[in-house]
Amino acid sequence: MRIVYLMRGVGSRRAPVAALLGGFWCVLAVLGSAGVAHAQGGQQLRVMPLVHDDHVLVSFELADGLTEEVRAAILSGLRTTFTYTVELRLDVPAWVDRTIATATVTNSVEYDNLTRRHTLGRTLDGRVEDNRVTEDESIVRDWMTNLVRFPLFRTSLLEANRAYYVRVSASARPSNGSIFWPFGTGPSAQSKFTFIR
Repeated sequence: MRIVYLMRGVGSRRAPVAALLGGFWCVLAVLGSAGVAHAQGGQQLRVMPLVHDDHVLVSFELADGLTEEVRAAILSGLRTTFTYTVELRLDVPAWVDRTIATATVTNSVEYDNLTRRHTLGRTLDGRVEDNRVTEDESIVRDWMTNLVRFPLFRTSLLEANRAYYVRVSASARPSNGSIFWPFGTGPSAQSKFTFIR
């Protein structure tokens, strides 16, 4: 009986240490996988949130997102879509961060070989936000890879004096999905801000 008791005592002292080490390794695994996912995308994604009036304005730029392969697909007439999934998250130290809201911005382009014009479209969560037609490829590049101060989230969702971050993940595809895309599942990036009221 005494031996069983001593073994139980030793086990109970080791349990918190084992749980702590297990949690440490889980955190390292999550951080390591996030770094790998970001490194796999050849493009650099930069995110800039800004709180203004009653909205969180989100800007982002996907540098080198319009690669030669993507450009060739566009000029072939394939409808090309860049989808950006934007998450507003509450930064919770030493715990799992909480997703407050999510928005999906979809930028698309379709090139007409006869008129030599690009038809551009932008939707937010499936609702049409903007459409335009252009012959200028630089406008197409900016349209597909940039978003500037877009009001995606309302500040009524936020708690005063708390740390938040905006995370953006990018993906691209033609409408028939027949081309291997340079950034596959896509690069991702995030940027922190503090909501002060």
